[in-house]
Amino acid sequence: MSLDSPLLDSQLVDRLRRVRLLALDVDGVLTDGRLYFQADGVEIKAFHTHDGHGIKLAQRAGIVVAFITGRDSPMVSRRAAALGVKHVFQGAEKKLTVLRELCSRLGLELEQVAYCGDDMPDVAPIRRAGVGISVPGAPAYIRKHADWVTESEGGHGAVREICDTLLQAQGHWDAVLDTYLHGTT
Repeated sequence: MSLDSPLLDSQLVDRLRRVRLLALDVDGVLTDGRLYFQADGVEIKAFHTHDGHGIKLAQRAGIVVAFITGRDSPMVSRRAAALGVKHVFQGAEKKLTVLRELCSRLGLELEQVAYCGDDMPDVAPIRRAGVGISVPGAPAYIRKHADWVTESEGGHGAVREICDTLLQAQGHWDAVLDTYLHGTT
């Protein structure tokens, strides 16, 4: 999404400028929300490479990224490690509590957090974060609590859309583009 989009008002852009922590649910946000199991019971998750690259770009710009998920999955740990995401909370039943504890450890206020989720356990952090975000596939009763609903679906570039928009709002976008245009990555 572009900062010029009518979906982003100037007050939301101002709040995006203050974000220092991007906290993400996993199933339905980083994935399409479906659970895949092999015959032997091993769980498989599909993550979008664009989302991963967006996470790396956000981290390079100084935005801390965290995964907060209600499920436990070795795939989440693997994906986080591959992306350099150091704050991973699995089996989190009370996501707002986890988010508050993480903010305390990082010396941040909830107003400095962008949180994206898609289901009932995500409502409290969506409502309390400085920028509450959801995805189009979330139920309407979840989306109505969000400040912003991405155009892209979870698992299909929603996180990249969030990261790109954060980078634009915070003035990092031109520098990011320049590194790729001039081959300095």
